[in-house]
Amino acid sequence: MSDHLAELDRLVAVMHRLRSDCPWDAQQTHESLIHYLVEETMEVVEAIEAGADDQLVEELGDLLLQVIFHAEIAAETGRFTIAEVARGISDKLIARHPYVFSEAEVPADLMGSWEQAKAAEKHRTSALDGIPQRLSALSRAHKVIGRAASHGITLPPPSAAVSELEQAELGAAFVHLAQRAVELGLDPEQVARAAVREVEAQIQAAEQSR
Repeated sequence: MSDHLAELDRLVAVMHRLRSDCPWDAQQTHESLIHYLVEETMEVVEAIEAGADDQLVEELGDLLLQVIFHAEIAAETGRFTIAEVARGISDKLIARHPYVFSEAEVPADLMGSWEQAKAAEKHRTSALDGIPQRLSALSRAHKVIGRAASHGITLPPPSAAVSELEQAELGAAFVHLAQRAVELGLDPEQVARAAVREVEAQIQAAEQSR
């Protein structure tokens, strides 16, 4: 057995033992772990941004623990196992990459092809289907705009002033806009979410007119 498989098996065994012998671990549920899952995900992001490999190794391990933890909880009641989790993602990746695992040609629009395959698998009828409601406004805007592009929906372009901004200037503009919202007594997140909803309405109108 290769080292990486042996270590994964060891982690599964450790988690199984913790669920049996550690009072805190034994009490946890899928719901009680949500906070930790979100926290560990953000710590992975911070480690990537810091460019520190030792920190990234640690944080990826913490995130992997969350996956193993949830699978162990499910396995205890016969719902699913970590093997099913791994099999599911492997099958999904193979199915969505026919140009890698079969004789299909590489599509010109890789992201569009991915989204189309995903929509077909999940029987989605709108570009907006499946976007998590709990995403932050900026993350949701990113997903919404990307989905529109992959579904061939053209959105109005940014203003000329915005189009001229470079990366560093864009970051500063976000902060300044948030600052202005606070000065007006507004919640920047709510203001941004309202704007994203307007974009979503434009997408829905475009879909209905097809």
